Amino acid sequence: MIRILVVEDEHSISNLIKVNLTRAGYDCDCVYDGLTAVDALDQKPYDLVLLDIMLPGADGYEVMDYITPLEIPVIFLTAKASVKDRVKGLRMGADDYLTKPFEIIELLARVETVLRRYHKTEQVLTEGDLVIDTASRTVMKQGEPVSLTKKEFDLLLLFVRNKNIALYRETIYERIWGGEYLGDSRTVDLHVQRMRKKVGWEDRIVTVYKVGYRLKGDTP
Repeated sequence: MIRILVVEDEHSISNLIKVNLTRAGYDCDCVYDGLTAVDALDQKPYDLVLLDIMLPGADGYEVMDYITPLEIPVIFLTAKASVKDRVKGLRMGADDYLTKPFEIIELLARVETVLRRYHKTEQVLTEGDLVIDTASRTVMKQGEPVSLTKKEFDLLLLFVRNKNIALYRETIYERIWGGEYLGDSRTVDLHVQRMRKKVGWEDRIVTVYKVGYRLKGDTP
């Protein structure tokens, strides 16, 4: 399982990140200051670090200096939004830089992108009665193959990796079709309906009124 270290001193933000990373299938540890982060990195191997800059003990830049020789990818999560701060973080070797406040779905997308860049994504995902092989792009349901189109497979992955999160139609369209959403919900609706019928998840991928859709997980 992919292991992620969250270094964030605001407990409410840290807990929110951990809940959603866990729902997305990641193993997640949280620490709340820079010195404890260094200790955690000494004790366990991590695949990714989400790192705040303004931390007690040692700030994010100091922790980044420690991480660099370890060759662990880093995403800065910070309220420091100036171009100067962004450039400094990226020049120090961070793989991405996300400013607060941010949407959880954007964070999950950036996490996925960085992990994929380092070939650290899980190739086989299990969700309910489905086994999803992301390398071969195949889906098995109770041992039987499920035939999905490219867009349907991408939709399924999007829901599985954002379990329990209400996804706006605009977000779904932009993530799957890669263009600006112009208000034509039928494209999204038709593909979602076909995909969930094929995998037998009519009761799991639910419509969220005036928003879009949500994959129900183990918690409401």
